[in-house]
Amino acid sequence: MNPELVAMVAGEPSGDLLASHVVAELHRSHPRLRCAGIGGERMRAAGFEAWWNSERLAVNGFAAVLPRLPELLRMRARLRRRLLEQPPGVFVGVDAPDFNLALEARLRERGIPTVHFVSPSIWAWRRERIHRIEAAVDHLLCVFPFEPALYEGTRVRATYIGHPLAEVIPRRPDAHAARRRLGLGEGDGAAGVLALLPGSRAGEVRHIAPSFLDAAARMQRERGLRVLVAVAHAGLLPRLRRQAQAWPELEPRWVVGDSHTVLEACDLALVASGTATLECALFGRPMVIGYRLPWLSWRLMKDRGYLPWVGLPNILAGEGLVDELLQNDCEGQALARRALALLDDAPRREALRERFAALHEALLRPTASLAAQAIAEAAAGSGRGAR
Repeated sequence: MNPELVAMVAGEPSGDLLASHVVAELHRSHPRLRCAGIGGERMRAAGFEAWWNSERLAVNGFAAVLPRLPELLRMRARLRRRLLEQPPGVFVGVDAPDFNLALEARLRERGIPTVHFVSPSIWAWRRERIHRIEAAVDHLLCVFPFEPALYEGTRVRATYIGHPLAEVIPRRPDAHAARRRLGLGEGDGAAGVLALLPGSRAGEVRHIAPSFLDAAARMQRERGLRVLVAVAHAGLLPRLRRQAQAWPELEPRWVVGDSHTVLEACDLALVASGTATLECALFGRPMVIGYRLPWLSWRLMKDRGYLPWVGLPNILAGEGLVDELLQNDCEGQALARRALALLDDAPRREALRERFAALHEALLRPTASLAAQAIAEAAAGSGRGAR
């Protein structure tokens, strides 16, 4: 067992973002440790050795998994063999529970410590996964304060470490500076700046972006808003450009790989459900959440949830702060109507900013440092055990 090797798997752009801060902190505070496995561009920029790219794990919905399942299973089997032949000091699964939990269980059986970063959302749906988590995970790093209590009475050590995005996102965003970084002139967007975040996976973009683009075209036509589209990675840009051709009057600014600047620059956002909704809240920006799934995936998932909301700001607040338009309701006219109503309601926008600021404070911890410490301790423990 190599106590200086930290094996990691991050499953999609949001996991890549979360893990990149931890990788950077590990290299800073424990320079002898080497981080390698499955990761994305941000993790590589932080010094991660990517054996496979995390984009290959980005699959949207139950039905969409099926055609990709053989490839994903082969990838996991190859990674498992590699890690069993050359055992790391610790394995860290970053989100992606459907891929990581089975892998973690096999590695743990062979004595490799396992850390899972970001609790699977058993509080929202598929509560039965707690048994898989108990079999697979030694130390669970939780990003929301209510999560450790869910694991009381199990063998899982669950620790709240705060959310890494709360550290990274400024508590006082500067829209003017962000607009300058994007090359927008002083008068550009004087009527308002609308951000579109249509998802980070190809399946999400295919199903969600047309509704967002339709809403943006309506809002631009009615109010003259400047439209910024956050493109999660360059591979999605050709598809988005093709989709936008249906609205030739729309003139969006495409921003690749820099959603934070887009959110900091905007006055209002249309956001696909997921981590981006939390990012938007941490930037203090009012939003409307929209989401669509393939019909079969929606039928399979819609009756398995336990909460009345899908957006993280609403879940964390315990109430419907933010409008959610899901599935058939996620269409251009309805999105535009809700977004414009929010744009015209200054008291509601101010109330949202205040609630989002309180949420930011609640999630603020030295997350990257706490995660790096837990991972390094697990790796060091494996080294002592190996001797």
